[in-house]
Amino acid sequence: MKKVCVYILKCSDGSYYVGYSTNLEKRLKQHNSGSNPTSYTASRRPVSLFYQHEFNSIKEAMLAEKQLKGWSRNKKEALAKGDFLLLHELAVCKNQSHYKNRKSE
Repeated sequence: MKKVCVYILKCSDGSYYVGYSTNLEKRLKQHNSGSNPTSYTASRRPVSLFYQHEFNSIKEAMLAEKQLKGWSRNKKEALAKGDFLLLHELAVCKNQSHYKNRKSE
C-alpha cells in the first residue's frame, strides 16, 4: 500500500500552504519550480517543508488536509512544533456565543 503524505509548506512570504501527495519529494520540486504559474506557491517561492505526516489512504490524507486548511496559523505552528498542549488550548472555542462561554442568567 502506498503511503500518502499531508504536508505544510512555508512560503517565502511567510504564509503556509497545505497539500497532500503520494510522492512528497517530487511534489516539493514542482512547488519550487513554479511549474503551474497560477498556483498559490508559484509567486511565493522558494517554499520549504514545514510539517509532514503520513497516512495509509488517500481518503485519510484528504480529510486531514481539509481539516488543516481550516486551522489558524497558530494551530498549524503548534502542530509542527509538536506542542499538543498548546494545540489543545488553541482548539477551545473562545467565541462569546459558544455555549461554554455564556454566562448563566
